[in-house]
Amino acid sequence: MLNLLKEKSKFVYKETLKIHQISPSTRIASSLSCVEILTSLYYGGLINFNPNNLFDDDRDRVIISKGHGSISLYPILADLGFFSMKELINVGKEGSFLGTIPDPTIPGYETVNGSLGHGLGVGAGIGIALKKQDKSSNVIVLCGDGEMYEGSNWEAIMFSAEHKLDNLVLIIDLNKVSMLDFTKNIINLKPLAQKFEIFGWEVVEIVNGHDIGEVYNKLKITIESKNKKPKVVIVNTIKGHGIAELENNPLSHIISLTKDRIEEIIKGLENE
Repeated sequence: MLNLLKEKSKFVYKETLKIHQISPSTRIASSLSCVEILTSLYYGGLINFNPNNLFDDDRDRVIISKGHGSISLYPILADLGFFSMKELINVGKEGSFLGTIPDPTIPGYETVNGSLGHGLGVGAGIGIALKKQDKSSNVIVLCGDGEMYEGSNWEAIMFSAEHKLDNLVLIIDLNKVSMLDFTKNIINLKPLAQKFEIFGWEVVEIVNGHDIGEVYNKLKITIESKNKKPKVVIVNTIKGHGIAELENNPLSHIISLTKDRIEEIIKGLENE
C-alpha cells in the first residue's frame, strides 16, 4: 500500500503542476499542500465511492471546503474514472466543467466550494442526517487553516460535539499561510488542538503532512474510530511544498509560476 501511495502522490503532484501550467490562475501553493491528504483518502481505501454511481446512498461524503486549494483532486478523480483524463487539459477554459475554483458540476465534488467557512456546517448537517437514517457512511471535510477564522466553523464545531457526530472527520490543512500573510500574523490559531478538545472533539495531529505513511496511517485510525465524538485531524503541511520560491512565502497563495519554471520542476521530478 505504501509504495502505491508514494507513486500516486508523485503522479498527483506532477499533474497538479501541469494543470497550473495550462491555467495559471489556479492556486498552486494551496493545492500542493494537500496532495498527500487527498492521495491517502482516495487511493488508500479510506473512503467509499463509486465513479459509476455518483449519488450512491451508501457513499462517504467528501466535502472540500478549501475549494480554491483543491486542484490536486482533479487528477485523482480523472484517474479513478469520474471523468476522462483528457479533460485535464481544459481546466479553466470556456466550455469545460473543470473551473479554476471547483463546483458541484464536477463529478466527485459534493458541494459549492468557493466561499470559505461553509464546508464544515454542510458536513455536520449531512452527518446528522445520515445518523437519523441509520447510515454507516462517513463525512470527511477538508478545510484550510485560514478558514478557521470563520465564525460559522465554530458554530458547526459546537453543533457536531453536541450531537456526538462520530461519523464526521474534519481534516485541517495547517499550511500556516493565508491569502496575504502567515496565519500567525493575522489571527494566531494556537493552541488549536486544545480548542477542539475543550469543545469535545477527538483530536489527532499529523506532524509531517508530506510523509504519506504518517498521513495514511493516522487518517485510517481516525476514520475507523467510533467513540461518540466528532474527530479533527490537524495536518502540519507546507504551502507550496517542494517549490523553493513558494515555501515559507507569505504571498505564496497568490503567486503563479511561469510555464518554464513548471517545466523545470517537472523535469526534476522525472529525473528523481
